[in-house]
Amino acid sequence: MRERAIQLGGEFAIESRSDCITSNQQHKIGVPMSKTKILIVDDHRVVIEGIKRALQNYPEFEVVGEAADGLEAVESVKSLSPDIVIMDISMPNLNGVEAVKHIKQFSPETRIVVYSMYSDKEFVIDLFRTGISAYVLKDDPLSDLTLALQAVKSGGTYFSTMAPTILLRHMKDLEGKVTNKDPFDRLSLREKEVFLHLAEGKSIKEVAGELYISPKTVESHKYSIMEKLKINKMIDFTKIAIRKNLIKI
Repeated sequence: MRERAIQLGGEFAIESRSDCITSNQQHKIGVPMSKTKILIVDDHRVVIEGIKRALQNYPEFEVVGEAADGLEAVESVKSLSPDIVIMDISMPNLNGVEAVKHIKQFSPETRIVVYSMYSDKEFVIDLFRTGISAYVLKDDPLSDLTLALQAVKSGGTYFSTMAPTILLRHMKDLEGKVTNKDPFDRLSLREKEVFLHLAEGKSIKEVAGELYISPKTVESHKYSIMEKLKINKMIDFTKIAIRKNLIKI
């Protein structure tokens, strides 16, 4: 709104006219619109390319960078200042949960959309605690990810259909743990990842390859897990995982 004072016969009148342009008018007359900057974090090239292709149909989003692990993600947020980060969980060097924690410490305004294959309560609850804005499963249609991005862009949140069920289960578990805390909760996210792979019967070498860490590191995690869970046999990994519905037989 522009205002101009005009003198009329010794009096002043205010002449006003609108110079405001709506976003639709900007689009029609070719005025550049502000885009939401996206950083994609995933250690699988095919996933990154799939997301980029999907976003080509949404001109309001601009992919400003990519990262293949948690450490690279943290540095990319510092250098690129994205509005939204699409974050995987299981990655080498630094997993998604820890990366989100680091990012939120120095850039709390950055919104995080988790895009992961994990739907297990043990992983999802850790992510809710970090302050993420959305959680989408990779098994869901890719259109769910774009819906999540649109919701988060507008200041909202978006969670996969499994989220309410997981949260309800978590609340019930909390009620039962008031006097009997589950030792599984003492495991770090990386230990939970190692636990899950070992419970599936994978060898130390196979787990190391899956998580991009050394066999020695896997061994270290294994013994830490066994100590925390008070177990001493590898078969106990599988038994616990089945009891907690982390794997199916």
